[in-house]
Amino acid sequence: MPFSAENDIFLNNIDDMLQTSSAKSAHTVLLVDDEVNNLQLLKRTLRGKYNILTATNGKEGLEVLENNLDKISLIVSDHKMPVMEGTEFLEKANELSPDVIKILLTGFSDIEILMDAVNKCNLFQYMLKPFDPEELQQVIETGIDKFDLVSSKSMILTDLRELFYKTIKSISSALDAKDPYTHGHSLRVTLYSLILAKELNLNDKTLEEIELAGLLHDIGKIGIPQSILCKPGKLTDEEFAVMKSHPENSEKLVSSIKKLNGIKNWLKAHHEKWDGTGYPEHLKGEEIPLSARIIALADTYDAMTSTRSYRKALEHEVAIEEIKRCSGTQFDPNLAELFIKLGDTIRAAKENPEEYYSKYSYLQKEINSSIV
Repeated sequence: MPFSAENDIFLNNIDDMLQTSSAKSAHTVLLVDDEVNNLQLLKRTLRGKYNILTATNGKEGLEVLENNLDKISLIVSDHKMPVMEGTEFLEKANELSPDVIKILLTGFSDIEILMDAVNKCNLFQYMLKPFDPEELQQVIETGIDKFDLVSSKSMILTDLRELFYKTIKSISSALDAKDPYTHGHSLRVTLYSLILAKELNLNDKTLEEIELAGLLHDIGKIGIPQSILCKPGKLTDEEFAVMKSHPENSEKLVSSIKKLNGIKNWLKAHHEKWDGTGYPEHLKGEEIPLSARIIALADTYDAMTSTRSYRKALEHEVAIEEIKRCSGTQFDPNLAELFIKLGDTIRAAKENPEEYYSKYSYLQKEINSSIV
């Protein structure tokens, strides 16, 4: 299964990710000082151990940092410099690259400078001049070790996030595969939900949770017999009662997973209706969580525009008219109005879901940005 293969790859590589780099020469250190003699001393102190870049003031240092963001591991900066003082430079450097290790050198033992640097610059170490070369070497080596540790942790978290996301997608695909008529259903429901949610300017955390909820909204159908899921004709009352249990089953299945705790009520409520005639709890109006109302619209649209064992797919225009007709009864009227307004985008996404999903997927963008 996809989950097992990806999990094995992750476990095989985790030891490599945890190891910090023993080749210190792979690291680049930026030295910033307006005095040539000090720069030369710093270079001699670190020669042969690191790749060295230099700048003679803070402004120049920022330019060097901007051009080498993916290379620089640590910065050593003097404090008293023309153009831009060390604390200001390191504060701006922290905005550009918060993970880079920052060391400030100064000839003045000023507690205010120290506190300012620690609070604004995410300072690793504060050293008085003249410095002991061996002490500086030790501080830099410790800083590099910290940089390696933070980088390794970030890489592990990125890989774990990617594994989690791929696992969710694998589960979602496996659910859809139980019924040949629902192939791609969960992905399309998620896509339509994201299109609607982004138009509402919902925050990043909510977008992430809506994406997870969309992919898993039918996870409770794992416990529904195939004979009911794939029945070509109308369900009996008993069969429909079994089918109606899937939202509550979905809630139960994700309740023990901390990462998914925030969406369990949404999964349970995605078959509730605005007028209170839905199930399982007959919630009404804004008693229904917003995300569940969004997924309900997307779910119904996809059900109408997909071929099922008992009927052919409806045309996009017919489905839109049905949503308009059910606005205020089955659907949140404001969301229904917005869904209709976004009709052209929804139709284009329906015709090319994979391409549109790559544009709207919040989780995939988060993973890609972490890797970059």
